[in-house]
Order: sequence, then structure tokens, then C-alpha cells
Amino acid sequence: METGHRKTTRLGVIADTHGFLRPQVIEVLRGADRILHAGDVGKPEILERLRSLAPVSAVRGNVDVEAWSAALPQTEVIQIPGHDLYMLHNLDELDLDPAAAGFAAVIYGHSHRPAVEWNGGVLYLNPGSCGPRRFSLPISLAILNASEQGLDVELIELGDSDEREAGN
Repeated sequence: METGHRKTTRLGVIADTHGFLRPQVIEVLRGADRILHAGDVGKPEILERLRSLAPVSAVRGNVDVEAWSAALPQTEVIQIPGHDLYMLHNLDELDLDPAAAGFAAVIYGHSHRPAVEWNGGVLYLNPGSCGPRRFSLPISLAILNASEQGLDVELIELGDSDEREAGN
């Protein structure tokens, strides 16, 4: 998205689909410049459907154990204009100091709990889970807008829908 001379990169951020992609998720992600999936993809078809919307970067989660998921990295560095982002599935496995390494954000999943926290000038973003509902946790994803001015996050909580609609 262009704003005068300033370029904003719109990233759709999801995690923990567990093989289930809701129609509302597809609608929210339309128009994203790139989609980041922070693990527990569940089925390769999820990534195929996401790639029909935008380029996808994805990491392997603890449920991604089948042969197809071996191609997914454990961690990934996403470079967008003005910002380097670090993505992994489980924040407890973070083995570097993101601020010292120059990362603007750490993107993760695993807990199914959405979180937006700033620590030492670094954004820690968990979009929550947009796959099957787990306990009473919300169904959510995030939009991360990155520009020269910084990072801006919108957490989006989806209402309940019939889980059979997704057709996965």
C-alpha cells in the first residue's frame, strides 16, 4: 500500500491452523503482501491455499511431523523493507537475543493465545490460533503493517462459524 512516498508492507500473520483453514481467515488475508505462518500448519494443502493469496513464509510446529513438513524450517528470518523479523513456533525455544541481533519483531505461535508485547524495543507477536477452537481461547489472527515509521499490529478475533464450512 502506498501512502504518499511511504511504503507500507501488509503482512497476514497466522499460526496453529492444525490442518483447518476457515473461510473468514481467507477473507482477512486477501490483499496481504505476504503471509507468515508460525507453525502447526497440519496439512500441506493449507500452505497451497495461502499461496493462492500471497507469498507465504512458514515454520514447522510440533504437530508438523509428516514427511511433507520436513521442508519447513524451524526458524525463519523475514526481511521486509526497514525491518527484519524472526519467526519460530514455540517462544520457549528462542535461542538468541532479538534486540542484540537487530530484529524488530519475533513472531511465534504454539500457545494458541494471542499476544502483542513490546520488550526492549522488539515486538513479540503471537497471532493466536485460527484453526480448530481450543478450550475457550479465541480464534484469531493478526495483520502486521510495517513502514518506515515502525510496526503496527491489528489482532483480529473471528466469531464462531460452523467449522464444517472450511471444507478441509
